[in-house]
Amino acid sequence: MATKKPTTFDEVDWNEYSESGRFNLSINTKLALLTTVPVVALGVYDWLFVGDRQVTSEALGEALGLTGVFDTLGVTFNPEPVDYMFVFTLFLFAFYLVLPLFQNPRMSRYYWKEFKRNRPAVVSLVWLGVVFVGGLLGPFFVEEPSQEVMHGHQPPVFWEIDESFTAECVGGVSNGMCQGTWQYPLGTTRAGESVFGGIVHGMTISMQIAFITTFIVAIIGISFGTFSAYAGGWADEFLMRFTDIVLSFPTLIMFLLITYIYGSTLGIFIVIFAAFGWGGTARYVRSKSLSISEEEFVKATRISGAGALHIVRRHVVPNTASSIITQLTLLIPVFLLFEAQLAFLELGADVASWGQLINAGRNDLGYAPWITVIPGMTLFLTILAFNFVGDALLDALNPEAEAEADK
Repeated sequence: MATKKPTTFDEVDWNEYSESGRFNLSINTKLALLTTVPVVALGVYDWLFVGDRQVTSEALGEALGLTGVFDTLGVTFNPEPVDYMFVFTLFLFAFYLVLPLFQNPRMSRYYWKEFKRNRPAVVSLVWLGVVFVGGLLGPFFVEEPSQEVMHGHQPPVFWEIDESFTAECVGGVSNGMCQGTWQYPLGTTRAGESVFGGIVHGMTISMQIAFITTFIVAIIGISFGTFSAYAGGWADEFLMRFTDIVLSFPTLIMFLLITYIYGSTLGIFIVIFAAFGWGGTARYVRSKSLSISEEEFVKATRISGAGALHIVRRHVVPNTASSIITQLTLLIPVFLLFEAQLAFLELGADVASWGQLINAGRNDLGYAPWITVIPGMTLFLTILAFNFVGDALLDALNPEAEAEADK
C-alpha cells in the first residue's frame, strides 16, 4: 500500500466520486433536517387539520392527548404561515451561515479582522444584533400594544406635553404640563398604544421581512444566475430575457391587485416583492459565475471529466458565495423601506410594523412628534446599519473589489 502510485488529477473518475458523495450529508445539513422537519410537519398539520377559528396548540394538545400538560405549562401558540417560514429560515441561517464561522475559526478570524477595520460597520452590527434579539425574544417579554384611549398622547420619559392634549395624564401634571412615565417609556399614540411595544413588535416584522425575502430571493436568484452562466447559449439568452421581464414588471401594481382580491397580509407582501425582486441578484450572480467559470481551476476540472452539476455545486457556487452574501445584505434595506412606505400610505400589510407606527403619528406631529420620530429613527438606523454592514462585508469577503477600488 505504501508503494501504490497515487492517482493523478487527470485520472480521477468524477462520476464515481460524485456518486459516492451524493448521499453523504454534512453535519450542517443533518442539523438543518433535524430541526426543520418538525417545523414543516407542524405547519402541514396546522394547514390540513386545524380550523381557521381553532388555536393550533389546543388542536395539537387534543390530538396528542397532551391538553393537560399544555395547560399546566401554559403552552399556547397559534402561528401564521409567515411564522413557520420565519423559523425555517432562522434554522437555515444558523446552520449554513453562523455554524460555518465556528467550523472554520481561522478564516472567521481573518474575516473579522478585515470587517472590524470599518468602525461604523461594527457599531451597525451591534445595532442589528439588538434588533435581531429584540425581534426574536422581545414579544415574549413585551406585550403587543393594545388600545387604551384614555391613555392617548402620553409623552415619553423626560418629556412633557400640554395637559389639554391628553384625556388622562398617567405621569402626573406639573404646571399644566403632563409628564412622561416609565409605564410608557417612549410615550403612546393617539389610541393609547405603547410606542415602545410597537417598536419591539415591529422588530419582529422587520426580521421576518429580512429573513424570508432574502431566502426566497437567494433561492431563485442563485438558481437562475448560476444555471444561466454555466449553460450558456439559448438557455442563457432565454433566462436573461425572462429576468429582464421580471425587472421591468410593475411590482407595486401587482401587489395592489393581489391585495385588492385577497386582502393585505405580511405573507402576500413578502411573496410578491420577493418573487419580483430577485432579478438584480440573478444578474449579479450570473456575472460572478461567468468570471469563476473562466478560471483555470474550473477549466482543469472540466477537462478532467467532472460533470456540470459537480462543477457548479463544488466550485462555482462556493466561490461566488461571498459576493452573494454581500448582495443580499444590501438588498434587505430595500424591502424594509418598501414595507414602511406602503404602510405609511396605508397600502401595506395589516401588521404592527414601524411603517404603520410612523403613519399613526403623522397627524400629531405638531404636539406629539415622538409617535413618528422615534420609530422613524429606528427604521433609519436599521436601514443605515444594513448598508454599513453590507459595505464592510464587501471589503472583508471580496478583497478583489477593494483592490480594484484602490487603483
